[in-house]
Amino acid sequence: MALDNLALSSRPTSLSLPEEKIGKGEGDKEVEVAALNLSEDAGHTVTTEMSSPPTPPLAKVRRSFANKLLEREATANQPRKKTPGPEKERRRFAWARSRKRKRQRYVEKNGRCNVQHGNMQETYRYLMDIFTTLVDLNWRCSLVVFVMAYAITWLFFGAIWYLIAYLRGDLDHLEDTTWTPCVNNVNSFISAFLFSIETETTIGYGHRVITDQCPVGTILLLLQAILGSMVNAFMVGCMFVKISQPNKRAETLLFSKHAVISRREDKLCLMFRVGDLRKSHIVGANMRAKLIKSKQTQEGEFIPLDQTDISVGFETGDDRLFLVSPLVISHEIDSQSPFWDMSQDQWEKDDFEIVVILEGMVEATGMTCQARSSYLAEEVMWGHRFSPMMSLADGFFDIDYGAFHHTFEVDTPTCSARDLSLAAARLEAHLYWSISSKLDEEAALVNDNESEKQLDSGSANGKGGVAPIFIVGEITEIQEQSGGLGELNGSIATDQSESEA
Repeated sequence: MALDNLALSSRPTSLSLPEEKIGKGEGDKEVEVAALNLSEDAGHTVTTEMSSPPTPPLAKVRRSFANKLLEREATANQPRKKTPGPEKERRRFAWARSRKRKRQRYVEKNGRCNVQHGNMQETYRYLMDIFTTLVDLNWRCSLVVFVMAYAITWLFFGAIWYLIAYLRGDLDHLEDTTWTPCVNNVNSFISAFLFSIETETTIGYGHRVITDQCPVGTILLLLQAILGSMVNAFMVGCMFVKISQPNKRAETLLFSKHAVISRREDKLCLMFRVGDLRKSHIVGANMRAKLIKSKQTQEGEFIPLDQTDISVGFETGDDRLFLVSPLVISHEIDSQSPFWDMSQDQWEKDDFEIVVILEGMVEATGMTCQARSSYLAEEVMWGHRFSPMMSLADGFFDIDYGAFHHTFEVDTPTCSARDLSLAAARLEAHLYWSISSKLDEEAALVNDNESEKQLDSGSANGKGGVAPIFIVGEITEIQEQSGGLGELNGSIATDQSESEA
């Protein structure tokens, strides 16, 4: 009891928590546990040590727990230097490779083809068709060419008129009333330039006129008049064609932002919507679609941008549109479609582009117009359908273009069209065989009933005889009973003959 009381009365007066000390060397980790100093009144000191190397003096490791927390917070708040090592670099590049690279569009959503021609060595071919070259220029360059064409010709002929006046001596006899100049009132380069403008534009203010004493001036006047007419016809024609270009008509032709895939007439279909904002119609509108996808042939040739036709009703004539109201163009995914084997998971992982082209003649100008757009794989929504946008109003059909791009989800299988077709074929075959088996069962029941009736009639006519039974599937039993049946029939016939006699 005394020992127990002594043990209970001995309580520690100071307690130092375990201390962790990490060495400076790589991989050198030592854990030192401080001793628990018990009361001196107990007359002894109890120390506990873990199985570790000898502990250093307490002066080196005696730190409070609060100081350690402060040091850790201070080190955590210090900005860390971003010095990625080899592992971090590999991890960073691996993450970049793991991201799905967005496909570069072949045709932009606005219809512009994202193709640039480089390293062209035969650029002189552009000058062989200078009219088309000028029409294809942007508006800024076209205006610069238009202004420069007139300014250069005016300056060129103005310099020639001034040179003629200088060589004939007209500038030296400005005050001589008896001198007949080539062009009256041409006394400087500015006056010659103004006379050139009057001649080429056929304005003729009447102050500067050519005289009959200058045959060279007469020839130059004819040349400038002819050349001025050609410049007028060429430049005005270019500007007129550029203003009335049919590609501006394509700005009012709309394509839906997304394409959808859902079932139509119990078949998987790819659909997109097209509409026209103008009241003037596109005459003879025709729709085409192309699949742009890289592929490798059996011979190992790699084709980066292979074009495959996507049928949108060419065989049935559904590709010819009467584009008065927005229409939903449908592509049936059948065995001839390039999407025949693609399920929803494969569709999301694949990398391709669908280019849609609408062609037709502008009703107002009679020019052919073409509108283009494209859909990437991530822009095709599986299991969606377009929202209706037409309603019947008072005497007309009202079209709400606010719902042109809206879609809603519908129940659509996620398997490919091939799997869907095989499942439908299996179901049809199962129904066929089940119906035929039921018909066989009904025929067998009818045969059984007829055989029972024949047996009953035979037993009644033959005084208990048994008639032969012919049932499909029981030929063996009939053959086994044929001997007994023959004997019975024979005995019945003999009895009947004797009774008749």
